Amino acid sequence: MSLAWGDVPAPVRATLAEGVVIPAHPLALDAERRLDEERQRALSRYYIDAGAGGLAVGVHTTQFAIREAGLYEPVLKLAAETADAWTDRPLVRIAGLVGRTEQALAEADIALGLGYHAGMVSLAAFAGASEDERLEHCARLAERIPLVGFYLQPAVGGVVLGPTFWRRLAALENVVAIKIAPFNRYRTLDVVRGVVDAGAEDRVTLYTGNDDHILLDLVTPWRLMRDSEAVTVRIKGGLLGHWSVWVKRAVELLENAHAAAEAGAIDPDFLALDSQITDCNAALFDVANDFRGCIAGCHEVLRRQGLMRGIWCLDPEEGLSPGQAAEIDRVSAAYPHLIDDDFVRANLARWLA
Repeated sequence: MSLAWGDVPAPVRATLAEGVVIPAHPLALDAERRLDEERQRALSRYYIDAGAGGLAVGVHTTQFAIREAGLYEPVLKLAAETADAWTDRPLVRIAGLVGRTEQALAEADIALGLGYHAGMVSLAAFAGASEDERLEHCARLAERIPLVGFYLQPAVGGVVLGPTFWRRLAALENVVAIKIAPFNRYRTLDVVRGVVDAGAEDRVTLYTGNDDHILLDLVTPWRLMRDSEAVTVRIKGGLLGHWSVWVKRAVELLENAHAAAEAGAIDPDFLALDSQITDCNAALFDVANDFRGCIAGCHEVLRRQGLMRGIWCLDPEEGLSPGQAAEIDRVSAAYPHLIDDDFVRANLARWLA
């Protein structure tokens, strides 16, 4: 089985190219660390009703350990079935693909069988490999499934990738998007430069995963030179762990960012949200402790809203860091305009039904 991007339904392709909110889907567990299907389904319904344009499942926020736990296919299947039953809107379904080539190809086959439209490739298993080896891996995956490149920050297992890698990746015909998440401005620029150098800016849609600079990524006109001519590129949307919470506000933020880009003017009050969002992210992602509580921090917000029963992760040692809950308290009180508790409260019973 294989899928070319041109064979994906046109409304789905248009949605990805437009730039949308794509939450990185968390994993809802019960106290025995088994899949909580009721809460997992409720999360998907929440994202859809909040206006998300897609779901990314089996990615870092879903916990890479779902593979060893035998949950990769069940979790992807549950998200796909929930989306089918809940909405007729075109949603982009992206499956995380990890491991060496044979494992990633097997995961691509599972995703395709469940109706996913693209796979997002993690290169964490290729630490120490050559650029050619990494690109060969991506090329083989792109023959099987439309591919989303992924620059994962090294602090949580990613590898450093230079502009020549991104130029060569963007040149692959079935590469359709890149999630830029190195949490580093120089490395973010490497991705944009690579896409421009490949002449792929009209085919490869850029998504931010830089949780430390979400708003600035979305409103910046990235203007680079190619053959003595200026090329302006926009990061169109976000595929973010941060956007697994407070999603209604994230959708509004992206709409306002698109409007500002189209108008060519940014209100200073809107721009000021960037530092506030980054402050929230520092609490959610446990920056003070080198991101150790980044998944549990998102779980804690969802637990407080009633969407999750607890913050359990597959690894019993993974949880909130000392002081992290107090930091979430602080940012929640400081920035109520970034919080969607009222929206969740009004709809929670329906999502859990």
